[in-house]
Amino acid sequence: MAEERRSFLSIRDLRKSYGEGEARTEVLKGITTDIERGEICVLFGPSGSGKSTFLNMVGGLEPADSGSISVGGTDITNLSDRDLVEYRRRELGFIFQFYNLVPDLTVRENIEVSQCLSKDPLPIDDLLHSLGLWEHRGKFPNQVSGGQQQRCAIGRALVKNPSLLLCDEPTGALDYHTSKEILELMERVNREYGCTMVIVTHNDAIRHMSHHILRLRDGRLSEDTLNEHLMPARDLTW
Repeated sequence: MAEERRSFLSIRDLRKSYGEGEARTEVLKGITTDIERGEICVLFGPSGSGKSTFLNMVGGLEPADSGSISVGGTDITNLSDRDLVEYRRRELGFIFQFYNLVPDLTVRENIEVSQCLSKDPLPIDDLLHSLGLWEHRGKFPNQVSGGQQQRCAIGRALVKNPSLLLCDEPTGALDYHTSKEILELMERVNREYGCTMVIVTHNDAIRHMSHHILRLRDGRLSEDTLNEHLMPARDLTW
């Protein structure tokens, strides 16, 4: 008998629209899916399909029109603004395409900014070594490469020791070689720290290293499948 999946991120009939009257646009039209704790879940879809909206709603940054989002058993769609802030502080790490680092802080200081938000942060020295940033810890963002800036952004998200990492095009601004390095790093982070990841991307090759594949089209899920044959990130080509 197949092992029962235990949902960590449970989404039911999620709907979101913008505008009113004739200008009203439905962006998400009833999304339902379950993501297991510790999974790497990749989300595909053309521009305008609702990927970023989906990520923002899971992150508690945008309210749902209807439906529910449950993270670790807590329905975040019913939380107050204050509780949503605590949810983001306690559960979430965000990784963006364009890093959003503070230019006047060093690599180490950019990571330390998030460390103070957590009651149970990861040891920053260990993290700097793991991310390959130890030698660059005293440099400012404009003194390191794009790949090293993204590693710093990943460190900033990870130091909180989040249970859920939301990643919006984390390799979109990087070249092929650096993208491969970042994907290998994220794969190792998932394995070592056990955090659940939702990765929004246009890079179809990432599906092969992901446990769970979602695809949005016209506001609906056109694909919701599990990958039974994981490929190491180092073997990905595109």
